Amino acid sequence: MSETDEGGRRRDPYAGFPGRVGRTFGESVPSWPRRVRPREGAPNVVVVLVDDLGYSDIGPFGSEVPTPTLDGLAERGVKLANYHTMPLCSPARAALLTGLNPHRVGYSFVANADPGFPGYGMEIANDVPTLAQTLHDAGYATYAVGKWHLTRDSASSAADSRANWPLQKGFDQYYGVLEGLTSLFHPHQLVRDNSPLDIDEFPDGYYYTDDITDQAIGMVKSLRAHDADKPFFLYLAHNAVHGPLQAKPEDLERHRGRYDGGWDELRAQRFARQLAAGHFPPGTELPERNGEAGYEVGPWDELDEVQRKLYARYMEVYAAMVDNVDRNLGRLTDVLEQLGELDNTIVVFTSDNGGTGEGGAEGTRSYFSRFVHHPNLPADWNPDVQREIDLIGGPQSLVHYPRGWGMASNTPFRLYKGQTHAGGVRVPFVLSWPAGLPRAAGDGGVRDQYQYVTDLLPTLLELAGVERPSERGGVPVQELDGVSFASVLRAADAPSTHREQYCEMTGNRSYYRDGWKLVTLHRPGAPYDDGEWALHDLRTDPTEIHDLSAEHPELVKELAQAWEDAAWRNGVFPLADASGGFVLRNPEEEALRRPVTLLAGTPELERYRSSRLVAFRSFTAEVALGHHGADDQGVLVSHGDQGGGYSLYVEDGRLRLAYNQYGELFEADAGELPPGAHLVALEATAVADLKWRFEVRVDGVVAGALGPVHQLIGMAPFQGISVGVDRKSPVSWPVWERHRSFRYTGGLRSVTYLPGPAAPYDPETVVRALREAAAAFE
Repeated sequence: MSETDEGGRRRDPYAGFPGRVGRTFGESVPSWPRRVRPREGAPNVVVVLVDDLGYSDIGPFGSEVPTPTLDGLAERGVKLANYHTMPLCSPARAALLTGLNPHRVGYSFVANADPGFPGYGMEIANDVPTLAQTLHDAGYATYAVGKWHLTRDSASSAADSRANWPLQKGFDQYYGVLEGLTSLFHPHQLVRDNSPLDIDEFPDGYYYTDDITDQAIGMVKSLRAHDADKPFFLYLAHNAVHGPLQAKPEDLERHRGRYDGGWDELRAQRFARQLAAGHFPPGTELPERNGEAGYEVGPWDELDEVQRKLYARYMEVYAAMVDNVDRNLGRLTDVLEQLGELDNTIVVFTSDNGGTGEGGAEGTRSYFSRFVHHPNLPADWNPDVQREIDLIGGPQSLVHYPRGWGMASNTPFRLYKGQTHAGGVRVPFVLSWPAGLPRAAGDGGVRDQYQYVTDLLPTLLELAGVERPSERGGVPVQELDGVSFASVLRAADAPSTHREQYCEMTGNRSYYRDGWKLVTLHRPGAPYDDGEWALHDLRTDPTEIHDLSAEHPELVKELAQAWEDAAWRNGVFPLADASGGFVLRNPEEEALRRPVTLLAGTPELERYRSSRLVAFRSFTAEVALGHHGADDQGVLVSHGDQGGGYSLYVEDGRLRLAYNQYGELFEADAGELPPGAHLVALEATAVADLKWRFEVRVDGVVAGALGPVHQLIGMAPFQGISVGVDRKSPVSWPVWERHRSFRYTGGLRSVTYLPGPAAPYDPETVVRALREAAAAFE
């Protein structure tokens, strides 16, 4: 009998037990709960999501890059030639994994913002089950490797609740990078399951794309060693081919000279192959080069010889990364073949968004310098650094290609990642499942029906024979926005299952309905009026060349209103404007700017937490040395990497400061550090023009100085603070060549960071002051 006391409720331990319980085993009848198992013969599911891969970048969609693994999957499967996604990383991933429009989930933007509105919450709520959670509940093993980017940057530290980390969203195991990008040679913070890994150095020859593939293969092999029948879901989310672009030397060598003809020639060749493959109706036109202000691309033939050589090298690196992704996918499919499971594995390959123009007109060898967005960059700001051409693509260079290659990547479409034109949202899509979707005779495998990223979840669930629950854990779940396109996969003449769809990204908007598309290219700060809209009939003009808005004003009005209604229904508002609201952060983040003492042996401080201590302000880092001997040497404190950072170290008895200004190295000698106990302080003073002036003090006395140098802002320093070592990607490459991570050998007690007040040009401070003044005036 159940018992209840005055303080609460007790559950009867025998209630609902179908067996019989007596006082002894002999008087009792046992019963075991049935474990949830998928249906007999349920397929494995592998979703391969590449980052910033354009529509034409793989062989099945017109590329010259050899992709034999993808070629084989496409020959046995289906290509969706009219598949659409969101134009940016986190929103696309949220939509793919939930089947809901991303604004409803809280991902109006990448998970590097927190302006304080529902569409920007950057957390998947408990009433929105992910694909992993639904498959896991149905008895699947669930694995994720690679890029996550669904955890807000301020929630990526080991002190966070981890509520929005992969394991809490349905995955049994995870290995990869929580943030949106990383170095492929020296990842800034790898996470295994729920814990960041404390790594000093990576082995020679390490390459992240290889590593996450190794991890995925290991997970599958381990599963089969323990359970021969249990199906699995593998979410393999590459950081490639997102910038910074980096490739292994042997991969790069295969593409030497391939792009000497330039982006105009490449674009024409890819388009011809797409037409021959039946991706577009006869009469489809290739647009002129992108010419919109801020996105324009010039003719390749007008570049000088030095530019052509440099720019071609950038594209060789990009092609080598695509090549490597395909080779690693081949290693995975080979393992599935050896297990006898490839035919009964649904393999999906696609991209989160289109190719990017973020490298600017000239490209860059200084990714984090080019990536800075500040309204008042000084006149001497350099979005590039000098690097010998043989270093481009390697660990010493953080490069991105010129946007002319992004235009070619998105062939035949206009514009790039971030825009709601086709270049930002129309991406390659291949699905192969020979056992469940055998190719019918006469079926060329190309599908021209419009489908959307939210459709993937219900499609995979239908193919796997798994129903999405109406509630989970006693909580009713939110309804889907996506619709299964399994019927389209099975029949080339089946109608599209997705009739209309809104899209929005940083004010760029579009609305699709039955072949018509209303679209804007929004100018930041401009009013949101109907004059921005252009109208295209995608059935005859899939490349969005001919604006028909003047000919169909009523349709423009109708679709504009449909966009407005969908925006309110999905939580799109508020839209970005000139108020600067995007830079605002949760006031609770001020806690991340409090002084902190890092004891010797403390694991590396997470990137975002580290940046809050120094960004747009003066700061002091005090190093307490309990004992320094005459022969002791090594790094006292480091913060950053080859893309930008600073390191205070002792070498050959002398105290030195290395400052990496977005790839340009400055050094200062602070003199001999005598034996004994010392308080060594690195003082950075924020001065005009977004610069710091550094002083190195030993026991209160100035021993060396450096600067003024440009402050590290935006995404730099990208690696966090380390005490007594310079981990992974080094601040100073010459020091790394001599000593690698260079652990300090003396008696280092602690490093204390003392952040100063924000400088007048701190964007968040400026915006808050303007808002307070406006509120007072009202």
